[in-house]
Amino acid sequence: MDGLQFRDGDVDPWEFHGRWPVRLYELDSNGHVNNAVYLNYVEQVALEHVEAMGFGRDWYRASGGGWFVREHHATYFQPATFGDFLLLTTIPLRMGAATGERHTTIHRESDGALLTEVRTLWAWVREDGRPGRIPEELRSLFRDGPPPDSSASRLTPRRGGAVRAGASKINAAQSDR
Repeated sequence: MDGLQFRDGDVDPWEFHGRWPVRLYELDSNGHVNNAVYLNYVEQVALEHVEAMGFGRDWYRASGGGWFVREHHATYFQPATFGDFLLLTTIPLRMGAATGERHTTIHRESDGALLTEVRTLWAWVREDGRPGRIPEELRSLFRDGPPPDSSASRLTPRRGGAVRAGASKINAAQSDR
């Protein structure tokens, strides 16, 4: 299949998984997936997540706006090559009035190696091109934060700025890179 393949069942608003094949045209001159292509994967899995939740393209149009990437912060650990299958996980971390943040990891299916981690800040933009408020229908899903036993909970700061147990080691390791 050309594209993402998703797990069956209800869509979890706090965690979404996909499987992606590396295609030949995505490689750079070293035979590795080009770094910019990883960002395409990150955007695609996030958009597939909201689409599966019922907040996709048709909903955007009816709501008078849409998501646009404002920032990506990527850390690359190992390369992917042609023939690899990649496992993507995207986790919404927070949603404010006009922006939302996601954490996405990309692992190689064959050995489970972490290839890339990306934090993305998304902005809601109105049809006229100006920043706008995220519609309440979507914001209300994320208002109370993630369930305490979820991956999103381990990655998000607690109110007051303290990081939940388990996230501090990940964040400390990332800040040294």
